[in-house]
Amino acid sequence: MKPKQLSGLAALLLSTALPFCAGAADMEPWKKPENAIVIDAYELNEIDWSQMLSDKRIAGFISKASDGLPESYSCRGDHNGDTFAHCKTMWRKYAVSRELYETRRLLARAKGLLWGAYHLARPGNPVDQANHFLDYANPQDDEMMVLDIEGIDPENYMSLEDAQVFAGHIRTRTGRYPVLYTNHATARHIAANRDKYRILSRLPLWYARYKPGITGSFPMGNWDNYALWQFSAAVNCSKRRCPYRVKGAENDIDVNVASMTKTQLKAVWAFGSLLPEKPFEPVDDILTASIPVTGTLTATAQAAASTGASVQTTGAITLASGTIASFPVSVSASVGAGLAVAGAATVTPTRRMVEITPLNYQDF
Repeated sequence: MKPKQLSGLAALLLSTALPFCAGAADMEPWKKPENAIVIDAYELNEIDWSQMLSDKRIAGFISKASDGLPESYSCRGDHNGDTFAHCKTMWRKYAVSRELYETRRLLARAKGLLWGAYHLARPGNPVDQANHFLDYANPQDDEMMVLDIEGIDPENYMSLEDAQVFAGHIRTRTGRYPVLYTNHATARHIAANRDKYRILSRLPLWYARYKPGITGSFPMGNWDNYALWQFSAAVNCSKRRCPYRVKGAENDIDVNVASMTKTQLKAVWAFGSLLPEKPFEPVDDILTASIPVTGTLTATAQAAASTGASVQTTGAITLASGTIASFPVSVSASVGAGLAVAGAATVTPTRRMVEITPLNYQDF
């Protein structure tokens, strides 16, 4: 690692300490000439590098690296029902795309651009995919590593549970966690379930949202700021109108903005550490009991609330058989004007209760 290069927790602390103007960062920040621009591309994006590099706002380039599990060179066996000929075609495409990746990296770094690589996460063994990404991208200490989660459908994309294993394995092998790239819907789901996704919810967020502003949508109670905001792509860039046109590229090129200057972005670019964990929703009183399957339980909880405040009282029960059971909870409260109170409630434990699930990697 270069002596002047910051990474890990120090870089994250610097990032969060940078001047942050909500209005400037939330509404069309790409229109501020001091904010750094980052291009990301995959193997089918055509680029005229001499023209693109004439835009001095461009600070970095992030390239697609690996995609799911590695292609088979021998094409022996079932290879998921694919034909032998198509298997060979996919291997040749993989070999060419990897050569293109290395060429682009050499050119970008020679021209002084920051470099990053992303893995397109698919269903399949997350450890094998993490190893595939590291073998393909061969990331250096000053290069950004990215886990690309396109959605929460496990039939089409890597499950969020597997994504946590992927991130943990990257950390084990490199000493750094990747940045998380995802769209608004997936980021919102992770934020709403951060008690379950305690690694994903703390990865720096590369946020994809193709609207002029994100006020009211971000940070969704979890992230304080975005590492990058992907604001322009084929979906909202046409010949007639485009948020940001990249010289030497077609309308399908992806464009991102950072809420900082090129110099500031360079200082934090590699990232690598988890963000500070946000506190979970407070629960005023929790009753936890363990009783036999045939047993019964009656519990009473006292709670007080003033005007404008809210109180939660939750009964949690664990049966010896592991089955879910409900029990009546009588709640009495001293309330102020404008508050409603129910005299009794039946509580059934649900998935929204905080559940601590052992992870493969707990080095955070």
